Amino acid sequence: MAEPNPGTQPGLSLDVITIGRSSVDLYGQQIGSKLENIASFAKSVGGCPANIAIGTARLGLKSGLITRVGDEQMGRFIREQSAREGVSTDGIVTDKERLTALVLLAVEAEGVSPMIFYRSDCADMALEEGDIDETYIKSSRAVLVSGTHFSRPNTEAAQRKAIRIAKANGRKVIFDIDYRPNLWGLAGHAEGFERYVKSDRVSSKMKETLPDCDLIIGTEEEILIASGADDVLGALKEIRRLSPATIVLKRGAMGCIVYDGPISDDLEAGIVGEGFPIEVFNVLGAGDAFMSGFLRGWLKDEPLKTCATWANACGAFAVSRLLCSPEYPTWAELDFFLKNGSKHRALRKDEAINHIHWASNRKGDIPLLMALAIDHRSQLTSVCDELGVDYKQIVAFKRLAVEAAARVADGRSGYGMLIDERFGRDAFFDAATKSFAWIGRPVELPGSKPLRFEFSQDIGSQLVEWPLDHCIKCLCFYHPDDPAELKSEQQEKLRTLFEAARKVGRELLVEIIASKNGPLTDDTISTAMEELYALGIKPDWWKLEPQASSAAWKKIDAVIAKNDPWCRGIVLLGLEAPADELVKGFEATLAAPSVKGFAVGRTIFSEAARAWLSGTINDEQAISDMAGRFRELTKAWLKTRGLGS
Repeated sequence: MAEPNPGTQPGLSLDVITIGRSSVDLYGQQIGSKLENIASFAKSVGGCPANIAIGTARLGLKSGLITRVGDEQMGRFIREQSAREGVSTDGIVTDKERLTALVLLAVEAEGVSPMIFYRSDCADMALEEGDIDETYIKSSRAVLVSGTHFSRPNTEAAQRKAIRIAKANGRKVIFDIDYRPNLWGLAGHAEGFERYVKSDRVSSKMKETLPDCDLIIGTEEEILIASGADDVLGALKEIRRLSPATIVLKRGAMGCIVYDGPISDDLEAGIVGEGFPIEVFNVLGAGDAFMSGFLRGWLKDEPLKTCATWANACGAFAVSRLLCSPEYPTWAELDFFLKNGSKHRALRKDEAINHIHWASNRKGDIPLLMALAIDHRSQLTSVCDELGVDYKQIVAFKRLAVEAAARVADGRSGYGMLIDERFGRDAFFDAATKSFAWIGRPVELPGSKPLRFEFSQDIGSQLVEWPLDHCIKCLCFYHPDDPAELKSEQQEKLRTLFEAARKVGRELLVEIIASKNGPLTDDTISTAMEELYALGIKPDWWKLEPQASSAAWKKIDAVIAKNDPWCRGIVLLGLEAPADELVKGFEATLAAPSVKGFAVGRTIFSEAARAWLSGTINDEQAISDMAGRFRELTKAWLKTRGLGS
């Protein structure tokens, strides 16, 4: 969870605005393969300034981005994802004439990542002076300019205008040298990974910028190109001759050295932060993560040694993971790592850190969730069998349920749907247009015990096809007193599902029903949850049956607080209980702040389903009946929380 930034000056809404490249990165998912042989790709926001804007936002700074994107789906992805990350998008200009830049990348071997830039006349390279708004620049403590955008007259003019405004108003100027030879036309299309080609033309552009800077950051190769010198020490001295800025020399696995005064003849005579020996998995984007960590400290006036330590740690996270911006740490994640370290050299294998990374990057708080559950399959097929009705009617009925829930929600937050894939595919399409806060879908084979998945036991391959915002729901008939063999089998199935959910980036709701398997005491559900937590299973949500006492809810709440304070919470299930019984159950949950709402089905739709399937009511009557019942439940829930209706 991003920490508010106490260092922001009064009257300034942003800490840093980054200017320059933005792209969609397509990362090959087959590790150790040539780019020619990649079969599938993972998509993320890329480009040095865009990465830094996201990286700093995750660390609690208030960041903005100035760039151009195309008037198409990839451009909208950059804008929308930036907003989701908390980045100000006021400086993102939509270019109706050009396409958003793309980058294709692969991890061929340790430290070897071939890439292809698709940037011919791309949108971000059309940035111009008119895109730089003086008021926006003045709203930030600092602006960050990047090397690539000095490669063309129009982009150079835009950055120099931003620098002039910043300097005139006492703002800081940060220079990320960001040298990509082929983006200056100095290497071929296949040489995207090439780090250094000497060029007097490039050096002259860089040297013009140095005197205006307060902070300059680059690798050894970038320090060389920025200075025009032929050795690193000479480069540092030349940069110091031109600029009083703090200079940060990035040295990959060796960390960095910070120079905040005269450059001596000893290259090592600088400020060095703590290092973090880790496995190098993918070096791409590590510099942007490094910059993000350094700025988190520098813009909050932390000691330079602290800034360097945070930068090194953020770089370590990046090189140990596959993608760029999606892999950067949040402040909570970084803080945990700095305090606890990791027993893994490959940080991507550290479950504790990965859980914080996952949970602190989930988008959108959901403090209230009132969901209409229409994921029932066997119950509705039984009614159809009894009435002699074709199962295809179930498909149409579920669409009516979505309309009923949408009428109650009426565009407000806190409402959701639970829909199955077998009969609810059309209903999913309808729900996607209704602005629900949450959509869940089940994976369990109805009634299975031991637990089985409905369509295939290879659950991971199914989840890849799901929209990113669909939450996995899995019902397990689980009781702490189950026979050991049954319990072990079900635990293994849930662990497999949890791992698959994390692998493909989908939230998981685990529904536990114990009352059908044995007595339900004050300890039953809390014990069951404790057993699953002990296996490393940490669902985003729990769905639990009503409890007999407030004591039971307090124990459930304590288990969550102990094992996963990042858990989104609990929703109450209905089990076809009458509405008045459910309302009593609502009141009992006041003992557990983790309970965020309910996901109820048959109590709402059962009578309407039977009547509609038998032909005794029409579509509108069915919708009206379900909407009325759902509305009354939502009113009852809100009343127990003192929230009105």
